[in-house]
Amino acid sequence: MNLAGQAEDHASELLVLNFNQDYTSLAAGTKKGYKLYSFNSVEKLEQIYDNESSDIYLVERLFASSLVAVVSITNPRKLTVCHFKKGTEICNYSYTNSIIGIKLNRQRLVVCLEGSLFIHNIRDMMVLHIIRDTPYNPHGLCALSISNDNSFMAYPGSTQVGEVQIFDTINLRAVTMIAAHDNPLAALSFNSQATKLATASEKGTVIRVFSIPEGQKLFEFRRGVKRCVNIFSLAFSLDSMYLSASSNTETVHIFKLEIPKERPVEETQGWMGYLGQALKTSANYLPAQVTDMLNQGRSFATARLPNYGFKNVCAITPVQKVLRLVVASLDGYLYIYNIDPNEGGECMLLRQHRLDGKDIEGLESPLGLEQDKPLTQQISASLTYAYSVKQTDATPQGTPPPSDSQPYEEFDEVAEGGDDGKSDDLSSLRLDDDEEFPPMIHKIE
Repeated sequence: MNLAGQAEDHASELLVLNFNQDYTSLAAGTKKGYKLYSFNSVEKLEQIYDNESSDIYLVERLFASSLVAVVSITNPRKLTVCHFKKGTEICNYSYTNSIIGIKLNRQRLVVCLEGSLFIHNIRDMMVLHIIRDTPYNPHGLCALSISNDNSFMAYPGSTQVGEVQIFDTINLRAVTMIAAHDNPLAALSFNSQATKLATASEKGTVIRVFSIPEGQKLFEFRRGVKRCVNIFSLAFSLDSMYLSASSNTETVHIFKLEIPKERPVEETQGWMGYLGQALKTSANYLPAQVTDMLNQGRSFATARLPNYGFKNVCAITPVQKVLRLVVASLDGYLYIYNIDPNEGGECMLLRQHRLDGKDIEGLESPLGLEQDKPLTQQISASLTYAYSVKQTDATPQGTPPPSDSQPYEEFDEVAEGGDDGKSDDLSSLRLDDDEEFPPMIHKIE
């Protein structure tokens, strides 16, 4: 088998890719288990854990903690929560149907089935609430905010149109319904402060941002006009200034969330000013669809993927204190792009890493460049703005917000129907320490 074939074989082993909540870690589910990576620098992708077990199609890591929740193809109705640093299973929980989505924050764990949602207390995995008879949700579309102050959940409210239901998972009550799109939903994402929600429909041409919990439309961006696409991923930057959107096309879009400044009155003088004012006035008489298009924002920046059509996830996150666009794709690569925070425009590919961690001499990347070698000419171009960006305290550092949770008491884990029926007395762990995580009370089959 040739080297290119080896890379293709590795890509075919991948089942799912997922960033953690603050975009400092990447989890990969494969046919042979799951892997965890960190990318603290552009030059290096570090594999921090490799679990060789069954075929994992869902995997979620809680921030930088040791807690990981996984679901396997072999047993799709069973959720397993692990402490990967100790190599121990904390608990497992079985459901009546296959699990198609899981979401975590520091207070709640949400399990999504095709027609229901289970909300667990992450301290002990007890079921706090079940939302039954939800609209058919075959892709497990669901978003859970990560703010310590609010824990909102968003999920589809209809199979016919793009209604979004907002639910408060702390007070266990419905908050509002947002009529986001005319077509069914394809993607949902909260910002880190739980004050904004980004949405996209199956048509994929328009991306909208709403205020939370009010549900008022704040921004509307047009991704494209010529063709409908499948939006795979929406992600806010941690400071909520940017929103990235990836799809099955070669282009990843970055939108800037800022309100355009109104032009001074004197700028409306002259022929061009007169024409602009005429267009603005005539908008009141145009069909609503045309007026909406005139008011929609466009991409602030774009990046092009070497391979497209593969399922992928994107994130805008600081890498070595400089804001980068990071895209992980089921083609088997992690791509890191520059972002010019002042001018936007085309984002240059700085580095690409194979997700199997191998650096095979002579293997060519999808761009025809030597594997895992920096693109020096592109890096040189990016330095024109990278050095001009001041690294102040306002720059997101990619660290999760401190938790107000108190240390947990020590629990004896109760095993019911486990492999050997014995209890595992794990040491007391603390939620506010990302290196550890508390054991769960119940182990249920």
